[in-house]
Amino acid sequence: MAFAHLHVHTEYSLLDGACRVEALARRARELGFTSLAITDHGVMYGAVAFYEACVKEGVKPVIGCEVYVAPRGRTDREHGVDSEYTHLILLCKNETGYRNLCYLVSMGFVEGFYIKPRIDWPLLYGHTEGLVCLSGCLAGDIPQKIVSGRYDEAKRKALELREAFGEDFYLELQRHGIPDEDAAARGLIRLHEETGIPLALTNDAHYIDKKDAYYQDVLMCIQTGKTVDEAERMRFETQEFYLKSEEEMRALFPGLNEACDNTELIAEKCGFDFEFGHYHLPRFKLPEGETDSAAYLKKLCEAGFLRRYGADREDARRQLAYELDMIGKMGFVDYFLIVSDFIGYAKSRGIPVGPGRGSAAGSIVSYCLNITDLDPVKYSLYFERFLNPERVSMPDIDIDFCVRRRGEVIDYVNRKYGADHVAQIVTFGTMAARAAIRDTGRALNISYADCDAVAKQVPFAIGMTLDEAMKLSKQLREMYSGDEKLRSLIDTAKALEGMPRHASTHAAGVVITERPVYEYVPLAKNDESIVTQYTMTTLEHLGLLKMDFLGLRN
Repeated sequence: MAFAHLHVHTEYSLLDGACRVEALARRARELGFTSLAITDHGVMYGAVAFYEACVKEGVKPVIGCEVYVAPRGRTDREHGVDSEYTHLILLCKNETGYRNLCYLVSMGFVEGFYIKPRIDWPLLYGHTEGLVCLSGCLAGDIPQKIVSGRYDEAKRKALELREAFGEDFYLELQRHGIPDEDAAARGLIRLHEETGIPLALTNDAHYIDKKDAYYQDVLMCIQTGKTVDEAERMRFETQEFYLKSEEEMRALFPGLNEACDNTELIAEKCGFDFEFGHYHLPRFKLPEGETDSAAYLKKLCEAGFLRRYGADREDARRQLAYELDMIGKMGFVDYFLIVSDFIGYAKSRGIPVGPGRGSAAGSIVSYCLNITDLDPVKYSLYFERFLNPERVSMPDIDIDFCVRRRGEVIDYVNRKYGADHVAQIVTFGTMAARAAIRDTGRALNISYADCDAVAKQVPFAIGMTLDEAMKLSKQLREMYSGDEKLRSLIDTAKALEGMPRHASTHAAGVVITERPVYEYVPLAKNDESIVTQYTMTTLEHLGLLKMDFLGLRN
């Protein structure tokens, strides 16, 4: 049998995991692994990027999450008692499992957020189908009970989880050189012997190579606002949290090869694949008396045509017929009805709407529907720049609304399609070159003046990297070669550069789905906004309808 890593934190365990997904997949292939899981803390931000990186390297991706479980109910938020959440690993076997995991992770944010996004046991037990469950690291409920001398309670919880997951529940063994882990392992092995619940060996990987422990420690300091030389701060106790080889893993518990073998059996159970290039467009809610979307679109366009052109414009009429035929063949009838509807709502409420820009202005259908206010026939604009059967892609209409009243239009869309069918879209702030210098400098306790002097040598330019800055700036090269402290600063910043630092809400993007959004993608909460956990480009890749509701001040 072989071994598969089933407990891995990527860069999307923000400011905690230091495994860049592409390098992680590459290293897994180099080590001879045929499968690899992603289990970021409470989120699935990186699932699609991880999936694609693994497929590229010929490694089977296993999609999962390390969820946080509330000590009581997920809606309980009493200071102290509800702060002690525990960890649990969930892995997707199939599409049902993926949907259940998306729902659990979404509810962790939408209903259960308190310090962390938390689920609870009743919610979990209602959504076990298609999921494999591992009992978690030392912070898991069962290991915590064992370590605190409550073995009988641990056994009850283990039997409860086996009842819920059947043969898809495993007791998770770990050994990173932490004393409490040995006590937990003894209890878990005893549980296995008494109950027959199988064991699975994992390494809580937060970085790829052992030497990367330093960079992960700096990330933790950036997250917690501490410096590396502070004694009293959150840190990993050892440097064993890396992607170990199969030989290293088997050496951890030499007499328990079965626990290693089971990881490969688990990976074989998991067969979920993302589907790309297949559209999942919502249906437009037709008004009373209308039964056919294509006929209704044509009816609206005919009325708009008379308003825009009058009756006797054969050139324009031929173009309208051509576009309607093309829109129907490409399956985008409902798209145009949806956009026309919310723009019509905005204009009826006196909300300023832009005249249209980009390739959508080349469409006579858009003009007749009042989506745009520019005559494409008069200005000889090309519809094919907007929609082209030779290059099938989702139409993309950027719509400008008055910044003060943009929210009213989004509220209307929420009411029309249902709040659980509409979400805003996440975006990630990354550590760009200058920011990486400043963040790293604070963590290394280097003075503001020194950090500022280094950061100012990085030229202002889109996409500027520290490697490129070193080539362009003679002064930066001199700082690097002439001062050991600054060399360490720049080297560390280069190791962290480009990693996602925080999640926020995209300024314009809104997704609308036929079924509830969480059936397609996991949700998170940024301030009071419900957002998808996948970025705009990922949503498009998955075939979901993304709209740009741009707020302009002018």
